[in-house]
Amino acid sequence: MTDAERRGRPAPGCPAHSGLPRRAFLGVLGVGLLASCASRPPQPGAPAADALAPPAPTEPPIPPASPGPSRTLFSGPAAGGRIALTVDDGTCADCVRGYVDFVQRSGIHLTFSPNGTYGREWEPHAARLAPLIAAGQVQVMNHTFSHLKLTTLPDDRVRSELERNEEWAERVFGVTTRPYYRPPYGVHDPRVDGIAAELGWTRSVLWSGSYSDSTTITPEFLMAQAEKYLKPGTIMLGHANHPTVLGLLDRIENLIRERGLQPMTLDEMFGTSRAGGIA
Repeated sequence: MTDAERRGRPAPGCPAHSGLPRRAFLGVLGVGLLASCASRPPQPGAPAADALAPPAPTEPPIPPASPGPSRTLFSGPAAGGRIALTVDDGTCADCVRGYVDFVQRSGIHLTFSPNGTYGREWEPHAARLAPLIAAGQVQVMNHTFSHLKLTTLPDDRVRSELERNEEWAERVFGVTTRPYYRPPYGVHDPRVDGIAAELGWTRSVLWSGSYSDSTTITPEFLMAQAEKYLKPGTIMLGHANHPTVLGLLDRIENLIRERGLQPMTLDEMFGTSRAGGIA
């Protein structure tokens, strides 16, 4: 056998090229046939293929609920120019996408408060949000599943609204929303807060500033609200419901930077963690 024939001969147990031109044969090998050779039993002393593969990544476990006394938050510590930007609901698919684009390109830290009933708007962005959540740039808090006024609901329905939204958030975002929840419309009472706290949502999050954009407003009014309320210690309320804000996000970012403010998630502002879901 000539050297050329030896070079063209396949390894034992591997398919020959059956007369294919060499370039075409190598292309086929690269796509599929080479894999069949790699799947042969290893030679004595060779490490098994599984031993060479890195361990599959695992998600951190969701911590159990940690009940405790209820506490209502309107604002946070102002030291260092801290502010907490929070974004509720998600009725507008373009708005959700625009906010995800914004946090991804700007690096600004922010807490989303989505309702699972708007899952169709949020779920397409779960993969983009995953590394931001893992890095602590983005947080998710509980805003209930259906956005109903909790004070009008019986105890079991209050529990269901919180637990159903938690189950949705864990499935989509891979993290717990505890210990923070925001009652829809900001309406709550000791009964509702007590039920939430028994389930591990020990911090009822309201706000000290708002863009007032739960309904359609003008760009001028929204920016006036931003200029009025974006100051140290503010928990700022926004909504992913109407597109007015989308054309203003860069202006809001500039305002934040001009004022030397430091946007933080609620975890960062109050010293909690998704790993523990508690203080």
